[in-house]
Amino acid sequence: MATSAKTAGGRGPPANPPNQTLYCKNLPDKLQKADLRRSLYLLFATYGPILDIVALKTPKMRGQAHIVFRDIQASTQAMRALQGFEFFGKEMKLSYAKSKSDTISKLDGTFKLPTTETATGMAATELQKSVFGGALPGSVPAASLSTKDADMSEGEKSAQGVKRRREEESDQEDASMEEDDEGAAMEESDSD
Repeated sequence: MATSAKTAGGRGPPANPPNQTLYCKNLPDKLQKADLRRSLYLLFATYGPILDIVALKTPKMRGQAHIVFRDIQASTQAMRALQGFEFFGKEMKLSYAKSKSDTISKLDGTFKLPTTETATGMAATELQKSVFGGALPGSVPAASLSTKDADMSEGEKSAQGVKRRREEESDQEDASMEEDDEGAAMEESDSD
């Protein structure tokens, strides 16, 4: 009896507890990713607000997608209504996702970026830290760059130029155009 409570209808793999995210499998893999996401959105949006649809085209994830709803009631309603639905000639298989979606975690404030150690399962060695973590050999430290600017004389700094704001540029261009127009009008009057 305890095993039937864990399985969906007494058969198949153990069912996951209700979640805001639905896991879809047996989707057509011939569709473009944008078309698949758009079609899934149009299909599932009738059951509640959708926050995100994750459909990847990697070999491991092809034919699968995760649909993230705002609440559990909407995801449950969609799963009950669309279980076995024929989607582009293939029968969809729906279940609750195993874990909370990153989108939901970000909204809850519980999202944590995966560290390199947890993502790869290996700790970085001292050699890797020295090669990838430190400054490049022969590079100039940031502190020496700021002292370089302080050592420059005022004449050298002014020779580099000063960036003008857009208002100053447009004012000066307008003034030079007005001067040109006045000169052209005087030339015309002299020729009469």
